[in-house]
Amino acid sequence: MSEALGDQTDLSDRNDLADAAGVVEHRLLGAAPSLTRAQVAAQAEVPLELATELWRLLGFAQAADDDVAFTEADVEALRLASELQQLGVLSPERQAALVRTWGRSFARLAEWQTELLASVALERDDPAGTFAELSGEVLPRVERLQGYVWRRHLAGAGARLLGVEDHAGGATNRLSVVFADIVGYTSRSKELGEHELVAWLEHFESRTTDLAVEHGARVIKNIGDEVLLVADDPAAAVTIALTLTAWGESEDDDFPRVRAGVAHGEVVSRLGDVFGPTVNVASRLTSVARPGTVVVDEGVYDTLHGSAGGEQDDDSRQDESGDLDFRRIRRLSVKGYPRLRAWAVRGPSSG
Repeated sequence: MSEALGDQTDLSDRNDLADAAGVVEHRLLGAAPSLTRAQVAAQAEVPLELATELWRLLGFAQAADDDVAFTEADVEALRLASELQQLGVLSPERQAALVRTWGRSFARLAEWQTELLASVALERDDPAGTFAELSGEVLPRVERLQGYVWRRHLAGAGARLLGVEDHAGGATNRLSVVFADIVGYTSRSKELGEHELVAWLEHFESRTTDLAVEHGARVIKNIGDEVLLVADDPAAAVTIALTLTAWGESEDDDFPRVRAGVAHGEVVSRLGDVFGPTVNVASRLTSVARPGTVVVDEGVYDTLHGSAGGEQDDDSRQDESGDLDFRRIRRLSVKGYPRLRAWAVRGPSSG
């Protein structure tokens, strides 16, 4: 349980919940632990060194040689990993990266889900019984739902990425990258209590995600006070960035003040993340943007204008629809990009 949950209940309740957690573990893994790690590796016909490395990458607690901490489910998992290697799907390098990503993602998800169930259980007269009961009813449904969500995202990712794999094992596309970060996050976080801060950040993440989906974009990750998303269409990316900043500047909206940077160009997608100079430029532009403003790179500017050459040196220019106003930023120099061309962009309601 988290430290916050520990503060909400007494020792007897925590002990009862620990017992209930053991029951849930038995139910989830299909059996009580009965194997050591050496026995698991032997039954799966996988070298012990490889098994130990996989468990480490997944973020599991390291067991001693004589600890009886594993079940037949661990044997099956090692067999499946070995079969993927034999099929040529996973090289050792790709396997390490994939397993590490799984470990990080599922650890965070499992922690949140467990805290959610425990918090509900602690509100009942019989926390331990409620926790076990809820787990039996809720977790199988969550597992099926997670499988459905994964398959839907897999289908969408396949449609976007098939046929564009590069030599490094990533996938290269021309995308628009948006970085947006909260202005004054450090000072604001000091003013809020733990639960208020979490609620504030969740509000930021939720509305940002809803807006991205509305415009056909995809949130790649939230990093505390910052969000990274990508869009196929630079116009959609700019619209998202302008909307976020407009929300933050409105006195009638509780959305935090943000600043944003948008870049358009080649992006390498790998294991759910994005890399490359276009991502770096978007991040650098965000760092120089003033609160409540959006700064875009040459790729965005040229794509929306259909222009190149001398026209990109204009001090001020509207896009082809007349809805966006671009103003050239002079003498912009950021880390790694000493001569970066950039424009501040305003929408029709920015004045």
